[in-house]
Amino acid sequence: MSSQLTDRVVVVTGGTRGIGFATARALAEAGATVVLTGRDEDTAKQRAAEIGAHGLALDVSDSAAVRAVFKSVTKEHGRIDGLVASAGVMEGALIGMIGDDHVERLLTTNVAGTVASVQAAARAMMRKKTGSIVLLASIVGEHGNAGQTVYAATKAAVASIARSTSKELGRYGIRVNAVAPGVIRTDLTASQSEETLARVVEDTSLGRLGEPAEVASVIRFLLGDDAAFVTGQVLGVDGGLVL
Repeated sequence: MSSQLTDRVVVVTGGTRGIGFATARALAEAGATVVLTGRDEDTAKQRAAEIGAHGLALDVSDSAAVRAVFKSVTKEHGRIDGLVASAGVMEGALIGMIGDDHVERLLTTNVAGTVASVQAAARAMMRKKTGSIVLLASIVGEHGNAGQTVYAATKAAVASIARSTSKELGRYGIRVNAVAPGVIRTDLTASQSEETLARVVEDTSLGRLGEPAEVASVIRFLLGDDAAFVTGQVLGVDGGLVL
């Protein structure tokens, strides 16, 4: 068995930055044909060019657009072997300040967008009787966090989507797993205060923040043959963070 992904076509939604882009890079380096998507077409194409991938515009909250993009990928490349559903929105609000638009935005992108992506990928994979899907959950979805009620709920839903669809799709040779990152050094954490990040580091067993590439390596493992008997799992990649 090997972690190499030569001759496999993998779609990475939300692949223009952070964990998504690090994953797209890792998969391309492992030999996969990578199609990364982002809301802005120019950005998606530019980021894809940096790693020798293909870039497409996609807003996963638009289910019709999701179906169209996955159909075009299948037509262009003949198959879809892997999906990394990385597209998502992280917004915080205290419980008394949560508005309807906040709830709708996070549910539509993080939950409905993930479902639409899994549906579209699974349809392509079922024809070949094989495939691997990895969803981006969060340690916050497992343990909760003050000021992130809706976000935490959506990420708990993502973990449940992985577990439930793994039970449905296993008969078709399709594996579904999720990763639950802790606090990773991305553009999102860059906006946090030094005091906040210091508290996170203190609560993390390894005594530091995670790097996008460290999450990407776990995702690459889950997509490859070395994880051929792994499905329905939510793997924490959090350095031992206690929230």
